[in-house]
Amino acid sequence: MDKLRKMDLNKINKMLMEMASGNFFYRLERTGNHDNLESIILVLNMLAEEIQEILIHQGYANLNGIVKHLIQLNFLLDMQGIIKGVNKSTCLTLSYLHEDLLKKRFDALLNTKSKKRWTKYLKKIGKKGFYETSMELTFVSKEGLLLPHTCHIGSCEGQHTQDNGIWVTVVLFSKDRKERDELQRQDIISYKEKKTTGSGNDLKTTKNRPKLSFEDIRKIREGRNLILNNLEKDLPSLRDFALQLGTNEFKLKYGFKELFGTSVYRFLLQERLRKAKMLIQYTDFTIKTIAYKTGFKSIPHFSRVYKKTYGYAPSELRKISRKDP
Repeated sequence: MDKLRKMDLNKINKMLMEMASGNFFYRLERTGNHDNLESIILVLNMLAEEIQEILIHQGYANLNGIVKHLIQLNFLLDMQGIIKGVNKSTCLTLSYLHEDLLKKRFDALLNTKSKKRWTKYLKKIGKKGFYETSMELTFVSKEGLLLPHTCHIGSCEGQHTQDNGIWVTVVLFSKDRKERDELQRQDIISYKEKKTTGSGNDLKTTKNRPKLSFEDIRKIREGRNLILNNLEKDLPSLRDFALQLGTNEFKLKYGFKELFGTSVYRFLLQERLRKAKMLIQYTDFTIKTIAYKTGFKSIPHFSRVYKKTYGYAPSELRKISRKDP
């Protein structure tokens, strides 16, 4: 038992080091015990997912620019699933030497659930020839950290049968910081040009837009934090909420939209659903308990809104989470 706990602590230490270096894609495998160690693992997995979401939404997703597609993992396999080649990033991500990965079985890098999924795929691809699909697979690094990803998988046929193979690729979306800074600079220049050359109506509209002081921004951010810390409670009317924050309803609505890109109530709903999703994945609370913990008054309403947002019911996510760590 002590040996197993030491192994788990080593994995926790490794994950903390990865997070400290800016890598938030790893997850820890749950122990199944109801103890402090399991609680730490749950919190770390949830924290990594939270930060990863923030990075994607604030750093990567940008409708006004070009998004780069970066290959994180790339495998070339033979038709039996033996690794014939990998890219450098794969070795770094999974902490293996290049020569240790070559001639290794691909499923040796997967967790138990993903191995079964991969075995079914191998049988199917042997019958179909050319075949492409996407599949959720969870890789296991040399240190035992989990790396869940959606993989793009397909077969490739060469001139001879022995040249046939399978490719497995994990693609990340990214935007270079310099590009983001340049886009921001261009937006500012464009705004200045519009301000000086725009029509009288444009200038009038700009004049009528309220200016947010640092104090206004502080109050609106305080409001956001209050929402996040009280997702299970009903939000008062916007007028009462604004008075509580020491501002007025107009500034609250306008400022919230300017700072966070959405309305107060839509932000509340989005955060409730996001928290519910994480609780379904990483805790053993019942769906009913999770619905009430996130401010929904009834299970049918929660399920309906959740399915409309994510495309599947909460119970479906719970089934998958129970089977796959």
